Amino acid sequence: MRPPAPEDDAEFLARYVERSQEIIRGIRAAQVAIGQVESRAESRDGLVEAAADGHGRLTRLRIDPRALRQGERALGGQVAAVLRAAQEEAARQAQEIADEASERAGALPEPLDETFVRDRVEQAAHDLLS
Repeated sequence: MRPPAPEDDAEFLARYVERSQEIIRGIRAAQVAIGQVESRAESRDGLVEAAADGHGRLTRLRIDPRALRQGERALGGQVAAVLRAAQEEAARQAQEIADEASERAGALPEPLDETFVRDRVEQAAHDLLS
């Protein structure tokens, strides 16, 4: 958005506020979407399954009793790998959602700075004296 001509300031500001509100709604929707992410992972033999949410928290872990035959060390490694896979996939999905929201937020034009206001005041003073 380019800075408006003085007579268009009100319309420019209204569009700016509207666009800001759209972006905020998009960020809130992204937060909800990240909260709904659930990624699942499973060991090759299907005896260990895990799920993680968009914040990386474990939401489910299932260990088939037959997996206990593997021994503590092997089972621990398998559980850790499945948990990591579920969390990494959930993080990837959440990051994708966050990146899309961030990209949309980047479309908001830079706010008007003090030079804009100063230029408007100077223009008004000039018009008054003309």
